[in-house]
Amino acid sequence: MYRASPPWPFPSPHRERDVPSKSPTPYLLVLNCGQLLTLKGPRRPRRGAEMGDLGLIRHGAVLIQERDILAAGPQGAVRRRPEARRAEVLDAQGRVVLPGFVDSHTHALYPASRVDDYVMRIQGRTYEQIAKAGGGIQASARRLRGMTEAMLARRLTETLPQFMRHGTTTVEVKSGYGLEVDQELKMLRAIRTAAITSPIEVVPTLLAHAVPARYRTRPAAYTTEFRLRLIPSVVRTGLAEFVDVFCDRGFFSLADTRRILSTALESGLKLKVHAEQLTRTGAATLAAGLGAVSADHVDRLSASDIRALATSQIIATLLPGSVLHLASGAFAPARRLIDGQVPVALATNFNPGSSPTPNMQMILSLACSQMRMTPAEAVTAATINGAYALDRGHVSGSLELGKQADVAIMDLTDYREIPYYFGMNHCWGVIKKGRVVYLKR
Repeated sequence: MYRASPPWPFPSPHRERDVPSKSPTPYLLVLNCGQLLTLKGPRRPRRGAEMGDLGLIRHGAVLIQERDILAAGPQGAVRRRPEARRAEVLDAQGRVVLPGFVDSHTHALYPASRVDDYVMRIQGRTYEQIAKAGGGIQASARRLRGMTEAMLARRLTETLPQFMRHGTTTVEVKSGYGLEVDQELKMLRAIRTAAITSPIEVVPTLLAHAVPARYRTRPAAYTTEFRLRLIPSVVRTGLAEFVDVFCDRGFFSLADTRRILSTALESGLKLKVHAEQLTRTGAATLAAGLGAVSADHVDRLSASDIRALATSQIIATLLPGSVLHLASGAFAPARRLIDGQVPVALATNFNPGSSPTPNMQMILSLACSQMRMTPAEAVTAATINGAYALDRGHVSGSLELGKQADVAIMDLTDYREIPYYFGMNHCWGVIKKGRVVYLKR
């Protein structure tokens, strides 16, 4: 193991160690899990009361064979397996062990901070006013044009370990700051390059984020270019799994959102939507009707929207970090969604304008204190439901036989303390696909 140098743009906490990736050992045994949260349950997103069931085992153990879970259960039963006698041992020393967080909505690749926007917001400017003044997404787009693909890849490469060190093992990364076709493709190529050496899994998404400045008076023309030039290029090169659209006042209309998503669906890409963040547009209901995997933000839902979500297979991904940072106070109606049988996920929405944090633990704190989710519901939303929000619930998000061995170890004895001690990093260790990739010593 080696001493990690401080990664840009965040200081590295003292005595942290990243563990270089090696070929997976045949067997790894994680012993003395004070609380083992398996999230074992139905093979689908969890709804309603199911979100409170963590499959908790006290004094548990996890046995890993190469990349996958071989057994997760009471320590005595796991240790009696013949494979356990040949395993390398990682002693959790009574800590909380759970599936690695799945951060299903981020804008982790961006050219620079937008601290000027932050100060303007403190002074009373709104999100829309900052955008009209030349800040916001357009400011990021201008800066991104001056960066090479290699520079962008290096920036993301240096950022991704921060997600890992907070317990995240899978992260979605969107384009959306390029805007122009060539710049969006440049972003997606940089994401693919960074993913090759990333210690965690990276899921790429093509995002229709805003209309470029030169198309401001003719947004329909940009929608056509996005549909007929950008989406085919992405499909041809395999640069993204999902297409997402920011449907809101001042960004993409409901009609243009439908056109983009319909083209993406016909092209074989999976769908996500930024829905009902600043205003209610009907995008969440549209997304449900089109079979989207998730509708994200959903801060301003109506009762009919919730019914539409509940009767579909869509996941509502809540992003309370943005509500905190923008000081809008419009937290998503988590209780109404959960009580209405809508599966809920949580994500950081890590981005320079409205949620500059890679810390999923902080998002759990906000979910509990501001949206009245229970700690158990928040863990479910950040693991198994997050995995389903990236169409990966069949391979990650829970510690069950045959799934990827994606594990986070928290330096706590009670999982409820993850959200309780807010703003802190409790992560002590991370295993990704059977490899120990991070330990705090």
